[in-house]
Amino acid sequence: MSKMYIPEDYVPALNLKETQIAIKEVKDFFQRQITAELNLHRVSAPLFVTPESGLNDNLNGVERPVAFGIKEQDDREVEVVHSLAKWKRMALGRYGFSVGEGLYTDMNAIRRDEETDNIHSIFVDQWDWEKIITKEDRNIETLKETVRTVYKVLRKTEKYMSIKYDYIQEILPKDIFFITTQELEDVFPDVSSPKEREYYIAKAKGAVCIMQIGDVLENGERHDGRAPDYDDWSLNADIVVYYPVLDIALELSSMGIRVDKDALLSQLEKAGCPERAELPFQKAIIEEKLPYTIGGGIGQSRICMFFLRKAHIGEVQSSMWPEEVVQEATAHEISLL
Repeated sequence: MSKMYIPEDYVPALNLKETQIAIKEVKDFFQRQITAELNLHRVSAPLFVTPESGLNDNLNGVERPVAFGIKEQDDREVEVVHSLAKWKRMALGRYGFSVGEGLYTDMNAIRRDEETDNIHSIFVDQWDWEKIITKEDRNIETLKETVRTVYKVLRKTEKYMSIKYDYIQEILPKDIFFITTQELEDVFPDVSSPKEREYYIAKAKGAVCIMQIGDVLENGERHDGRAPDYDDWSLNADIVVYYPVLDIALELSSMGIRVDKDALLSQLEKAGCPERAELPFQKAIIEEKLPYTIGGGIGQSRICMFFLRKAHIGEVQSSMWPEEVVQEATAHEISLL
């Protein structure tokens, strides 16, 4: 997708004020439903962490975090979080949560190296959630059942918004389709790009759960990058839906059962960073001091964009865009927040 794609005959159905009101409708309804379904309690979370804690999400390992020094602490360096994937697991143990209970928080991040387009921004806002499970729950059925629960809430939200706003038609299928990254490559052997494979399967099925992301496929490549020290690459998944407004596959949520000692050490080795095993968070996993958990992130702006049928993520969040994008949006009477 280019920096700014304008679908033919696209006209925003809501003005700026109406859009802001509708954003709150989406977020309030979805948040109530998902917290009830997953038994989550809201907590406050950090905006920044220290590099030496090992708590920041390293994403693909090449993205630069936004960092700054704290004046009154002798310019001690901290990093704005990329996500709270690791912090949440530590917090569950600290706060004394029990098996079957979880937490969620509003996570805001700045990803300065993001290549922006209609669905990508340097500002990331999502619900980060995490839930305690047992060691025996670390299996594919637990993952699938959780995916089904999140997807059920997505469908409920779409139904709710279609009742509130006449222009919104329900498009999500009743059931979500499950497939692994290797199975996806096997289905589309002549399609070299993982994103293209996601597009074809999402368009065919309407909604798909793509599992086992991060490890090397039989073709010697990775479907997508994943940090080696939170998701177990054999037990993670993305929820991807077909979005007809832009004719694309749109990822709405990423989740996974988190690494245990064996998965962590194996994945650190595969990722070429075994030294991270000495960091405090990673060491706590190896010493089995943290609970077994499942967790993920659900994009707030992504679901608002999807449910309000917007063409650009800037229509539902405030961020910074290249000047040519602002000019293109203005020329087509598209209001960026």
